[in-house]
Amino acid sequence: MELSAGKIPESLLARAVVGKIEVKRPEVLVGSSIGEDCAVLAQNSDDVYVLSTDPITAAEKNTGSLAVLVTANDLASAGAEPVGILLTVLLPEGSTDEALSGLMDEVAGKCSELNIQIVGGHTEVTDVVKKPLLSVTGVGRCLRDRVITTGGAKPGMDLIVTKAVGLEGTSIIASEHREELRTRLPEELIDRAAGFLSEISVVEDGLTAAAAGAAAMHDVTEGGIYGALWEMAEASGVGLDCTLEKIPIRQETVEICEFFGLNPYRLISSGSMLIAAKDGNGVVEALKGKGIAAACIGRTTAGKDRVIHYGEDNTRFLTPPDIDELHRVPVK
Repeated sequence: MELSAGKIPESLLARAVVGKIEVKRPEVLVGSSIGEDCAVLAQNSDDVYVLSTDPITAAEKNTGSLAVLVTANDLASAGAEPVGILLTVLLPEGSTDEALSGLMDEVAGKCSELNIQIVGGHTEVTDVVKKPLLSVTGVGRCLRDRVITTGGAKPGMDLIVTKAVGLEGTSIIASEHREELRTRLPEELIDRAAGFLSEISVVEDGLTAAAAGAAAMHDVTEGGIYGALWEMAEASGVGLDCTLEKIPIRQETVEICEFFGLNPYRLISSGSMLIAAKDGNGVVEALKGKGIAAACIGRTTAGKDRVIHYGEDNTRFLTPPDIDELHRVPVK
């Protein structure tokens, strides 16, 4: 059934949106339901609630899953356990109820996987968007004295990267440009790259690193690892001394970036967490104990220079993040 512009009919809202909500958290006193405009969450004196918001604009596929993951990752980078999300869904004219239901299946499935409750939101059809637009506001819970910020790094700390950089961008490109990639790359490589979507959560990365002594964390999103390094250094007022060859990256990412002439270190990288800690090896071991690969890539410094070493005797200085490499992929 094609949907008309405006608010979603109540019967469809109940079936395709509210009816998808399975997770019920004890902190949520009033959650998402027909006619409710606000959510109500309880807290005790030792807890704080951490908030984050993000839209999904670049991905054509897996939009629902990515919307939940990106916000959950932001919360985890503060050391917070994700509790709930507020979800705004804007659909273009001509959308169908089947499309809405499928989108909400993705959202609800990822929320169930991460134990996140959908506590409220808004859904409508509008002519101001050309494709489905999801905007998610997340609420996470953390002990008051355990909140971690991007700006918590001090000179002389180790810098750690989890999993590998470029996972999200690689997965999006592989999923949306399969036919082009097949002209030069093996089908198995493209399949593996598209499957990186399953690794994009850094909730466990963040909570594990926080417990192991992380002083600062930043999930590696738009602008890639170069952008994340710059943003952590800028927020913390420190310099950087890193080695390019120590930054974990997968061959699938290298080959897909080479195909489109992209810099993989500036490619959107949800699935990887950047961490600063006094004892980098201790954090790496704690992560590995949870089955999460991690590597120390350098250290923070007392100066303002943000240096990347590569090759035998080459160096480059980081600059503020520019447009993400994903936006340089030709539109089909």
